[in-house]
Amino acid sequence: MGSIKDKVAIVGMGCTKFGELWDKGQDDLIIEAALEAYDDAGIEQKDIEAAWVGTMFSGDTGRLLSEPLKLNYIPVTRVENMCATGSDAMRNAAYAVAAGVYDVVLALGFEKLKDTGWMGLGKVPFPSESRGLVGSQGMSGPSAFALLATAYFAKYGLSPQEGKRMIGMISVKSHHNGAMHPKAHLRREVTIDQVLAAPIIAWPLGLFDCCGVTDGAAAAILCRADMAKNFRDDPVYIKALQISVGQNQGWCQTDFEFTSVYETVHAGKAAFAEAGIKNPREEISMAQVHDCFSITEAVIMEDLEFSPRGKVKEDIDSGFFELTGGLPVQTDGGLKSFGHPIGASGLRMMYECYKQLQGKCGERQLKDPKLGLTHNLGGFPATATVSCCIAGL
Repeated sequence: MGSIKDKVAIVGMGCTKFGELWDKGQDDLIIEAALEAYDDAGIEQKDIEAAWVGTMFSGDTGRLLSEPLKLNYIPVTRVENMCATGSDAMRNAAYAVAAGVYDVVLALGFEKLKDTGWMGLGKVPFPSESRGLVGSQGMSGPSAFALLATAYFAKYGLSPQEGKRMIGMISVKSHHNGAMHPKAHLRREVTIDQVLAAPIIAWPLGLFDCCGVTDGAAAAILCRADMAKNFRDDPVYIKALQISVGQNQGWCQTDFEFTSVYETVHAGKAAFAEAGIKNPREEISMAQVHDCFSITEAVIMEDLEFSPRGKVKEDIDSGFFELTGGLPVQTDGGLKSFGHPIGASGLRMMYECYKQLQGKCGERQLKDPKLGLTHNLGGFPATATVSCCIAGL
């Protein structure tokens, strides 16, 4: 099997502010993210040879990108892979560059999620009823991911109070980081007491354990690695980009544990192997993971081998995942602070890694990061699509 390690570089990125952007249409978000990426890379639109656009709900075909950007009849492909949509847009773009078909390409993800009217509860507004049991039966995101929490608490012997506090500390950490990011939707710190006292959405998940319904866009300019220094002195190179897709076994097996997302395990192992990483906990400098709910982040820490099985609480309690800890996670506040405009989230995560690796994150800046990891979990814990990308200087 081949590898794209160090064959593709990111030489420019752009990201809008995330939020309830009622005064902007999807074209506005696309143009804003793309123009920042162009400016960052020092290129003009005519330099783009092909493009990939990711969105779940906000339209169809590549014209979503070609029309607002007035692209000059180049190939444009629309990508949808649930919550891994933005990451998959970048994966398709990166693979095309690595294959030698194109030299400079654009990957962009966006979503005007507020315009769908969906509040994140009740039936998921899928385009089709063929999306499986979750969509057809009307199970909500919070209720599905609450299964992770109750199963985890039971398996590892945490009382309801201990478990709630464990996941609550994740929210406290993420909101602390997000309060420092000017593009985050929710720039507000919270205390553990506020998290524990918040209204319950799907027990044990309270209001501050759930990410927001948000609008936003993010974009990346990718090129051949041997061209990267022509654009900038500090390009970021893709070390691995892997996606794993599940088999729906969680809704079919009565003994499914709901304490691990198998797709995360498989995607992580594949990405670590491609990047040549032997000890993720020690070698990864920072991670942006799919914290759609606070329990999701806790389980991901174990699935990606950042914490031993059943021991993530110890790392949370010690501050291991905080900005000053051994492996900072959600340095920009994650989905908890940015919300989750589905098509944009994967590229927004990479935007943070890209800026951190270049030393451009101000008061959130980590000391000398070498490798950043992004993780997206598309779907529900019983059946998912997971993307893992590792990038470095």
